[in-house]
Amino acid sequence: MTDQANGADTAEQPQLRMNILAQFVRDLSFENNVALKGLQAADIQPEMQVQVSLDAKKRAQDDQYEVISKFKVTATNQTDNSTLYLLEVDYGGIFHIEGVPEDQLHPFLLIECPRQLFPFVRRIVSDVTRDGGFPPFNLEVVDFVALYRAELARRQQSESGEQATLS
Repeated sequence: MTDQANGADTAEQPQLRMNILAQFVRDLSFENNVALKGLQAADIQPEMQVQVSLDAKKRAQDDQYEVISKFKVTATNQTDNSTLYLLEVDYGGIFHIEGVPEDQLHPFLLIECPRQLFPFVRRIVSDVTRDGGFPPFNLEVVDFVALYRAELARRQQSESGEQATLS
């Protein structure tokens, strides 16, 4: 009897399905200031800074969503604080998602979908920096859960600040 009850419960719950329908570079920019200024390798002591932002939206087709991961990589020379290079890449994916409860869809789109795209973004950043004349830059693995939580906390803080000013 217990087995039947468990089987009935799983039949009622929709099965999670996620398919990546497409992946694409939406925007890519690489500015090599070293080549423009003619700096020598001995003058270069890079300090790296990486910024990540995410965007997701529903598409016109049922159960389809577009997720964009935006990475901005800035290499700054420690000796004179000048920018060595600036790399910006917006990498997108179109996902078909079924079986995710509505209240869990937002975190799913901004955590799991970028996690699926990340290895491809990492390769692009590595290839572009190498092809730009620098050692390949391998992005550290991004904790998309922590990124999502930090954005929620930032939004809650800004909303409570707005309410305090309006009162």
